[in-house]
Amino acid sequence: MTKRTSAKYKLDRRMGENIWGRPKSPVNRREYGPGQHGQRRKGKMSDFGLQLRAKQKLKGYYGDLTEKQFRRIYAEAERVKGDTGENLIGLLERRLDAVIYRAKFVPTIFAARQFVNHKHVRVNGQVVNIASFRVKEGDVIEVRDRSKQLAIVLEAAQLPERDVPDYIEVDHSKMSATFVRTPGLGDVPYPVMMEPNLVIEYYAQN
Repeated sequence: MTKRTSAKYKLDRRMGENIWGRPKSPVNRREYGPGQHGQRRKGKMSDFGLQLRAKQKLKGYYGDLTEKQFRRIYAEAERVKGDTGENLIGLLERRLDAVIYRAKFVPTIFAARQFVNHKHVRVNGQVVNIASFRVKEGDVIEVRDRSKQLAIVLEAAQLPERDVPDYIEVDHSKMSATFVRTPGLGDVPYPVMMEPNLVIEYYAQN
């Protein structure tokens, strides 16, 4: 299980953006970064700084993946035919924890990882407890019967700030979702601008 090494709200403040679109994000009140030097005026960022920030933002959005995990996903995106940036987004969105989050079965991506690890989820009828498990088009993902009345599940379905994207079909009455297709960058409802092209540049140069 990937350990979250920094508080999720610190990620928001470090980036200066509400990267998950949460109403409670501290960025809504304080746009400067965390820590005693957070209010210093920011200078113009270098190309490397912009690339690093784009990587940290995308990596953080999916639950603050480790560098090893993220680099492995990038390497796979590079091997597959087509646009590497689009491939990278597609691979990230096919993670089981990302699908659980997108389907609004849980309120946050961090909760999605725990939810999967604690065996609350079935894929095509089989219990899967690996958050990085990669779903395929047509896979049916469902919350186990004994988990459907958990407070976290009932709360998530009512969240007004997120809509389920059209590449996932969800039936909240059955707590079941079908992964319809692999999305491209333009299909994914990020609350802030993601720049996978800068992530690709970062790894190409480092």
